[in-house]
Amino acid sequence: MSNSDTTRVQSVAQSPEKVMNKLVSLAKRRGFIYPSSEIYGGLSSCFDYGPLGSEMKKNIKDLWWTTMTRGHSNIVGIDASIMMNPTVWEASGHVSSFNDPMIDDKTTKRRYRADHLIENHIEKLRRDGRDDDAHRVSTYYERASDSENQNKAFYDIIIAEEIKAPDTGSSDWTEVRQFNLMFQCNMGALADSSGTVYLRPETAQGIFVNFHNVRESNRMKVPFGIAQIGKAFRNEIVKGNFIFRMVEFEQMEMQYFVKPGTQEEAFETWRQKRFDWYTESLGISRDKLHWYRHDKLAHYADLAYDIKFAFPFGVEEIEGIHSRTDFDLKQHQEFSGKNMEYIDQVTNERYIPYVVETSAGCDRLFLALLCDAYTEDVIDGEERVMMRFSSAIAPVKAAVLPLMKKGEMGEKASQLHNDLAKKHLVQYDAAGSIGKRYRRQDEIGTPFCFTVDHETLDTDTVTVRYRDSAKQERLAIDRVQDFLQGNIV
Repeated sequence: MSNSDTTRVQSVAQSPEKVMNKLVSLAKRRGFIYPSSEIYGGLSSCFDYGPLGSEMKKNIKDLWWTTMTRGHSNIVGIDASIMMNPTVWEASGHVSSFNDPMIDDKTTKRRYRADHLIENHIEKLRRDGRDDDAHRVSTYYERASDSENQNKAFYDIIIAEEIKAPDTGSSDWTEVRQFNLMFQCNMGALADSSGTVYLRPETAQGIFVNFHNVRESNRMKVPFGIAQIGKAFRNEIVKGNFIFRMVEFEQMEMQYFVKPGTQEEAFETWRQKRFDWYTESLGISRDKLHWYRHDKLAHYADLAYDIKFAFPFGVEEIEGIHSRTDFDLKQHQEFSGKNMEYIDQVTNERYIPYVVETSAGCDRLFLALLCDAYTEDVIDGEERVMMRFSSAIAPVKAAVLPLMKKGEMGEKASQLHNDLAKKHLVQYDAAGSIGKRYRRQDEIGTPFCFTVDHETLDTDTVTVRYRDSAKQERLAIDRVQDFLQGNIV
């Protein structure tokens, strides 16, 4: 079987809507992501991961978990409860201040984040070369953000600047009001305030309240980290862009506890490590990743950066690295009455540790990987769609393709598939022409195809085809398992 010539298609400018429509269509058609409860009309911004999607998401989480907990002897993992004592969220500030400024368009009944409308307006002024106007509005915005009457200040800016809804152009606005993002539910038989609990809006607090439990049970010494992967829930005002912003999402977080005064050095170390993980472990194009430094910091932080990815709809955050100071442990010490100090057994120093946080959105990262991998090219004069996933996160690692599904050829192919499937997700495909089968595997990002053909019967070799280059070569059938194992990195 001859090698194929592959020609990369020249990049053609496509609207963000068209690119996203292609990705959403592929994701559903090939079993990555489905609209949740679709037969009942679905539910806004809720999605189900299909067979390939759930496999790929597991690969992402496994790779993150291995990197954090196996790659560092001083980082351990936990899996905290989604529901916690409601006082946890009073201590963290979520009950009183986990709010977004909300504004509605009276005409369309659509809801928007007031701060996002203003920020997007400032960015548009800059893009239009109106730097003086952008600076003027930005100054007003900073003052408004710190104002005691923030809602009115935001509303005044929106009206004065004649800011319109980005999707409809309408501007018949309501007043700005605060909207708490936490989901409330009731625990117990009575639906009253005494039984009110919350679905956690973040996974970090489950780590902080277990600081001493983890430290004591695992004899951890500062600096050390606690990692967690888990679901979080936010009643978002603005949802959309497929799985980028959902009400139910999964976080991959690590809280790293350090001695006060050493947090800046730890922060810079983790900032570099996390960026390298995206480029080296996941293979994301470096030119699609951007650093964003927060000038306006959250009340608990003294330094914060975001890693952003260039999605078709804009450059958006996929991970935050934050220096959270000692805010969280101090708050839980105050509200619980429990001492959260750490005692250094060597120096006898007592202090409440500072925290450096790395917090990645698993679903956002999944979408970034879809966007980064999506490729259109031409092979043997025929257009194809290919997902250039790294072998580490590709849901299907290989496909076994017999030229004939019956007889000795089919038997050898079935045996090879069964052997490979003991360690990896491997597909067996005997339907259609070999070219169509290659295209099916390219579209789901399968790195390797092993074709069992007539030569296999004579030489006990198979044709291995590489997804990206479409290059083909012969390989002894008894070496296929080691070949695959050695190339899944």
